[in-house]
Amino acid sequence: MSININNLNSSTPQVKQKLEQQQIATKQQANQAALKSDQVKHSGQDSVSLTPQAKQLRELQKKANDAPEIDQKKIAKLKKAIMSGEYKIDAEKLAQNMSNFEFSLS
Repeated sequence: MSININNLNSSTPQVKQKLEQQQIATKQQANQAALKSDQVKHSGQDSVSLTPQAKQLRELQKKANDAPEIDQKKIAKLKKAIMSGEYKIDAEKLAQNMSNFEFSLS
């Protein structure tokens, strides 16, 4: 039985190439696993911050929720007083309150 020595040399590069490909694939898998691990670690660091406008809106919503409900009985009583002419309006006091309100807006 004879062994062809020339063919041994030609198969060696193929074996080396397969080994190198396996090593590259193993390194790629390790890198992907490391990336996934980093992503999991960093996902716990997410944060949310509210804008000043959102904070102001939240405060206004709290105030609106805390405000007393509309007293329908009082409204009916005032309507009745206005209709009958019993409700008197102090024009100076009304003008002062209106101007104070206007100045508070600016």
